[in-house]
Amino acid sequence: MNIGDKIPEVLGFDASGREVKASDFAGKKLVIYFYPKDNTPGCTAEACSISAGYGALRKAGYEIVGVSKDSAASHQKFAAKHELPFILIADTDLKLNEAFGVWREKKMCGRAYMGTVRTTFVTDEEGVITHIITKVNTKDAANQILAL
Repeated sequence: MNIGDKIPEVLGFDASGREVKASDFAGKKLVIYFYPKDNTPGCTAEACSISAGYGALRKAGYEIVGVSKDSAASHQKFAAKHELPFILIADTDLKLNEAFGVWREKKMCGRAYMGTVRTTFVTDEEGVITHIITKVNTKDAANQILAL
């Protein structure tokens, strides 16, 4: 997805199995952040930064949705452990990762593999992408969004 694109209506299922739709956020700016894996250092830092800035983000008119390929059970434990106040989508079939173009080849230690490229998408009140953050500062993610 690119700036100017409208996000898909069906986003996926949250940790409790409830279907999450773009229309659930009608009239609100939406932050959809993709991250590789629950309970890893960078992903935990990013989630905790967004959680710490949640009040300011909501005051600025944003709703937050985190997305990874982890299971609903993993998301439930991750959200409970870190007291995350926002929705986490369990994208186990990678449909949302692929729709947003963040499921790509990555390299580590000379080994190529497929994975989620950490990316944050911000929409306007109509669900149209206005900003894409590709160089996410995991320790300061909330302020990075608020600075847009």
